[in-house]
Amino acid sequence: MDLGLKDKVALVTGSSRGIGRSIALGLAEEGCHVSLSARGEERLLETEKEVAQKGVETLATAGDLTTAEGIERVVEATLARWGRIDVLVNNVGGSVWNPFDDVSDDEWLHVFNLNMFAAVRATRAVLPAMRAQEGGSIITISSIFGREAGGPATYNATKAAEISMGKTLAKEVAKTGIRVNTVAPGSVIFPGGNWQKRLDADPEGIGKFIEQELPAGRFGKPEEIADVVVFLSSERASWVTGACINVDGCQSRSLI
Repeated sequence: MDLGLKDKVALVTGSSRGIGRSIALGLAEEGCHVSLSARGEERLLETEKEVAQKGVETLATAGDLTTAEGIERVVEATLARWGRIDVLVNNVGGSVWNPFDDVSDDEWLHVFNLNMFAAVRATRAVLPAMRAQEGGSIITISSIFGREAGGPATYNATKAAEISMGKTLAKEVAKTGIRVNTVAPGSVIFPGGNWQKRLDADPEGIGKFIEQELPAGRFGKPEEIADVVVFLSSERASWVTGACINVDGCQSRSLI
């Protein structure tokens, strides 16, 4: 299937490793030029080389994407390079595993900055360009724990907020040709990621987790998330907006 992404421009935040890296590679496979961004410059440049090998144009901008300045810099650099942004993938995020009673106001603000506000700022920054070109696709990587209980309270709250924002914004911009969706991965493993670290530290305990929580008997792979994101980025998903799509191997228990 030709997804029609050749020569489109995609900005992927948090794209140096894991799910973000796979999304960048998946978009490049379809001929999409990719603007990559992350905090660590060395790993980001390594990923940019991988993406460039797909025969597309690339741009790598290192910076702290949990700040307004960091987001503005990567969006401005992308527009300066290509003059448009057709796809935004909000992939910056993370969690802090502390019991509710131990979470200070500063930690709540930190986790909201890491997840929700990074997506808010990037989305707000690309909207003028997308409106001017009368189209675009915005995809935020949330989590199944934005749809049901699981994980620390701060993570749940921010991931639920991302899904809510996506739905509300999708309705607001529907007549402009801009589509807004969220993707909710389940537990995904990749080198250097949290699940790989837990598996290395406690293979027996993680084995029990897999048996109890993952019906397919394995973790998800970043490429499996990326495939769905690439489809949502394309005009083949022209009637998909305001949706939150689980990509979790039936891990989640919610009926909606």
